[in-house]
Amino acid sequence: MEIKKKIAIIMGGYSNEYHISLKSGKVVYQFLKGTPYEPYSILIEREKWVYLAPDGAEHPIDRHDFSVMLNDQKVVFDCVFNAIHGTPGEDGLLQAYFQLLGLPQTSCDFYQAALTFNKRDLLSALKPHGIQCATSYFLNKGDAIDENAIVERVQLPCFVKANKSGSSYGISKVYQKEDLRRAIDVAFREDDEIIIERFLDGVEVSVGVITYKGETVVLPITEIISENDFFDFEAKYEGKSTEITPARISPLQTEKVTKVAKTIYETLKLKGFTRSEFIFIGDEPYLLEVNTTPGLTTQSLLPQQAEKAGISLSELFESAITAVLP
Repeated sequence: MEIKKKIAIIMGGYSNEYHISLKSGKVVYQFLKGTPYEPYSILIEREKWVYLAPDGAEHPIDRHDFSVMLNDQKVVFDCVFNAIHGTPGEDGLLQAYFQLLGLPQTSCDFYQAALTFNKRDLLSALKPHGIQCATSYFLNKGDAIDENAIVERVQLPCFVKANKSGSSYGISKVYQKEDLRRAIDVAFREDDEIIIERFLDGVEVSVGVITYKGETVVLPITEIISENDFFDFEAKYEGKSTEITPARISPLQTEKVTKVAKTIYETLKLKGFTRSEFIFIGDEPYLLEVNTTPGLTTQSLLPQQAEKAGISLSELFESAITAVLP
């Protein structure tokens, strides 16, 4: 009988996206059960790294080789399935750690993770490739804040965002110059770098790109209509949005955003699952951000898109593993 390969599903993390990651990890565990793989739930927190046994017991992970002792037997893993949103799973820290251990993992490599997690550096890296994005203004903590210069550059309304954060934490839409300082303070609570962007008034779409059976596959596109002022945390996770897949956009818009999303994936040498957000100005897609460990709950956008493409969650999760296992 063939021995099943052991898959460590890492979840949790150190950011505000902790609970979302737990939901993603549980879904991955559920859909990998009964496949040719043997899944293990691994909780990553600042205070502890532990294997969560089905009976609720916690077994510490040996960080020297990412193994665990079970019934006096050392269990080593064949692959890590990354379901951590935010640090340390989406910003390159764990990717570098696993690369040092020689342990395959399902998300992009450490440099690509660090680059895409940093909105400012990502947009700068993609501009030479013709990728369009909103006019922006950058601030580091401690910089002098010149409201007049900010408004002159990005105009109003504008978005003030934490540079390295996900799930719309630390983001505000600002209509008046007098409100800029408060929004900047909110963003600096999430990160020591912030990005202030011109408001783009157009149709927002989310585009999943994955490696599937050895090919780069762009999934059906999702149109996002937020009940709130923008696609914020409530809209993303508390039902305050309408998500339409496939998006109600023209064939030309579909062709353009598909090409751009695939170009980003292949130019940056990404792998695994990604989800890029765009806003259309006319027929031109403007990039907002790239997520390299997108949500994987049954309600999350990427699983919805995969379903529309005829890919089940079991097939989706298995494909991420087969793409990196030798």
